[in-house]
Amino acid sequence: MLALAIEKLGKEFSSLDLTFHQMKEGRQGDVTSFWPGSEEEDILICVFKGTSINEPFHRQDFFFINYAYQQDYQALSYKYDNLITIREDECYIGQPYSGYALRGDSETELVIIGVLIRKDTFFREYLPIMYTDSDLFRFFIEPQTNKFSDEFIHLTSGKEHEIRSLLEAMVIEYADRRDDTQRMLKSMLQTLFLQIARRYRVENTRSSQLSLSEKIMQYMADHSDVVTLKDIASHFSYHPNYISALLHKETGRKFTEILLEKRMERAVLLLKNTTLSIEEIAAMLGYSNSSNFYKAFREYYHTTPREYLK
Repeated sequence: MLALAIEKLGKEFSSLDLTFHQMKEGRQGDVTSFWPGSEEEDILICVFKGTSINEPFHRQDFFFINYAYQQDYQALSYKYDNLITIREDECYIGQPYSGYALRGDSETELVIIGVLIRKDTFFREYLPIMYTDSDLFRFFIEPQTNKFSDEFIHLTSGKEHEIRSLLEAMVIEYADRRDDTQRMLKSMLQTLFLQIARRYRVENTRSSQLSLSEKIMQYMADHSDVVTLKDIASHFSYHPNYISALLHKETGRKFTEILLEKRMERAVLLLKNTTLSIEEIAAMLGYSNSSNFYKAFREYYHTTPREYLK
């Protein structure tokens, strides 16, 4: 069944509208591709099969996950002016308008599985999954401030890893599309992003290099929606009074002041870079209602969220 699904999507790949259009903004010669799926689709699964791929440098208006399912391929990043190799069973993940080009040349067949996600769908349904990792959260949200960012994540994993199995299930589901396929894909994609977030933390841990106060600050940033002083004390096996005193000694601020800062930093990122409503942002930041969020925002920035954006 899997082999047939890969074969079917491989044949469908040539029919996708991946036309590159000249951009009015940006560097001279910049081109972009637009959402190639139907209006009813928020998630699209595609499969490239062939011995050679040589794309021009381009951008796109959606999030994507490209997975080297069979053989290695390369990705050119304009910003870093380098050609990185994506080994078999590794992922290349990018945000809207990130610039890249896929390159590959193999004597045997190259297979790349692509998961494409609409911007608004990602922000509304999957961004909260990234909330508990500050670096990953910022990767997916902060570059939206710069429409021509060229960031990417190169994620490694082995064949035994759940990421491969999830992608295979998504390929099978999309190859035999039904009325509830989008709902099924959204559920599987949620699990996929949880696995990606877990793998990203493993590959990018820096905790051993940080002091205790820095670890606490990082923990607060990662859990600013729900964290309490008691939670931190339990996590690091110290008394709450010690944590409170340490933070004040190292930063000159109270725990509540630091927590407000962490929440407000994320509030601005979400306000500037997504189409989420104030109510949705307030809930994501851990506020029980939008009124409490408005009050906290005005206390910190001395203006309302909407006035801040102006």
